[in-house]
Amino acid sequence: MPRNIWSGAISFGLVTVPITVASATEDHSIRFHQYHLEDMGRVRVRKYCEIEDREVDQGEIGKGYQLTKEQVIPISDEELRDLPLPTAKAIEIVAFVPLDSVDPLKIGEGYYLAPSGQVAAKPYKLLRMALDRSSKVAVAKYAWSGRERLGLLRVREDVIVLHAMRWPDEIRSPEELLPPPVELSDEEIDGALALMDTMTREDLEHEEFQDTYTEALSQIIEAKREHREPPKLQEPEAQAGQIVDLMAALNESVQQARASRGEDADVHELPKKTAKKQPAKKAAATKTATKKAAAKKTAGRRPRSA
Repeated sequence: MPRNIWSGAISFGLVTVPITVASATEDHSIRFHQYHLEDMGRVRVRKYCEIEDREVDQGEIGKGYQLTKEQVIPISDEELRDLPLPTAKAIEIVAFVPLDSVDPLKIGEGYYLAPSGQVAAKPYKLLRMALDRSSKVAVAKYAWSGRERLGLLRVREDVIVLHAMRWPDEIRSPEELLPPPVELSDEEIDGALALMDTMTREDLEHEEFQDTYTEALSQIIEAKREHREPPKLQEPEAQAGQIVDLMAALNESVQQARASRGEDADVHELPKKTAKKQPAKKAAATKTATKKAAAKKTAGRRPRSA
């Protein structure tokens, strides 16, 4: 069972929902320490006081804000915990918005919110059902770890989830990263859509979404523990020359995607770019102008005298 990392309440107008907070995610990454390669002794980072020139333990360490080069303002955990903010003890809902109106770049870590005690069961269920039926999410403010944050509340399998959110000024503008203007044909766009169709999945429960890096790393560690040769890296299939033509690349990608799913790889070629036909009126006008020019040129010639 996940450990509770915070307790407080959800403030929903005049309705208060006592809750506890637990992390909704787990990190399965393999962690490494630093070692001295000569004798495999552990290398540690020790904390030293610059003034006393000695190592200090965790109990002697606190937070501080450097006001000037010579002046540091100490800030205690108690002062951070007791900040005079309405959001210091509660997750205060300030608005409800459609989920698709929220930029995914703003959404961060997820936390499960559980009702705290029997008294919270009814208002918790009320908020959960209201969110579910409205097809909206709640935007809230709360204060954790010395700063006020923005959050998003939604429903997942009958549980209210809080997602940490970034403030609008924390999102960088992508303007300077935009590519130069280019032209795309309808055939190229249709080709990209065809490739998307072959790569479409109903959910994320497929072998493509497994952490192969951690699995391979575990195999290496296990092999070394048993004093045997680690597994060799499987060489990727030799790639043909780089495909420069965009339509050819799309067509080849569709065939590879279908083959990887066990489908018939023989697909019809995607439509190739064709030269734009000249409009009928313009073509007729051009033809008439050519005839007139030829007639004028002929009329201007005089027969040679014998």
